Amino acid sequence: MTPVPAPDPALRTSRSGPVAEIRIGDGSRRNALPGRAWARLAREVGELGEDRSLRVLVIRGQGDTFCAGSNMTDWVDADTGYVEESFAHMETAFTAIEDCPVPVIAEIRGVAAGAGCQLALACDLRLMADGARIGMPIARLGILASPAFAARLVALAGPAAARELLYTGRLFDARTAVARGLAEDSVPEEQLAARTRDLATAIAGQPPAAIRAAKLAVAAALAPQRQAAAVNPRPAVARPDFDRAITTFLGQRSATAPAPPAA
Repeated sequence: MTPVPAPDPALRTSRSGPVAEIRIGDGSRRNALPGRAWARLAREVGELGEDRSLRVLVIRGQGDTFCAGSNMTDWVDADTGYVEESFAHMETAFTAIEDCPVPVIAEIRGVAAGAGCQLALACDLRLMADGARIGMPIARLGILASPAFAARLVALAGPAAARELLYTGRLFDARTAVARGLAEDSVPEEQLAARTRDLATAIAGQPPAAIRAAKLAVAAALAPQRQAAAVNPRPAVARPDFDRAITTFLGQRSATAPAPPAA
């Protein structure tokens, strides 16, 4: 008998009529994901997208945060090939969301940082709790921003905001994120689930062929930018800066807090 793999606690998928939900993380480490979970996310999105009855996909985090990116403990003493593979898994997940034939909504609480920011930006629409923050604090970890990472920021907020976030590592608060184009709306946290539900219901009530065509039309308009950004001759990280930053950062976190954020 072939054993059945145990469910991955890092991802939970559910369905309510025409709306599917993927919940990120297990509530620990601010829902930072290891490489294998990013790979599974890509597969989950791809499988959901094959269902013609699906109208909307919602991505939210477990508990009080969205996603702090990649679980950096996954990279301790990892060789370069493993690190590069982890970043490839992330990009595959983001691309799967962008290629999903139905609209994808990100519901953001807490923080969407690093790969968690890219996860949100790959979605079609982003709704933020008024206390949430979003950004790309990756340079301090020796992570080299890829053209694809930069392209998602530029497409939504323009080159100036992309430079500010990538150069400084700043996290935009929800109000600033909306003003700069990174999110569609900011609402009180206790109203966020209802706001997401209303938006998903409104989309699901439209003729499905028209909504799928609309997503394809927008994707076609963005295609030249995405194709140009797909070329990335650089490695994902600058070693030894990356190794030193990971060791230092995780050491600081273990001394002061139980849940390290991620890249």
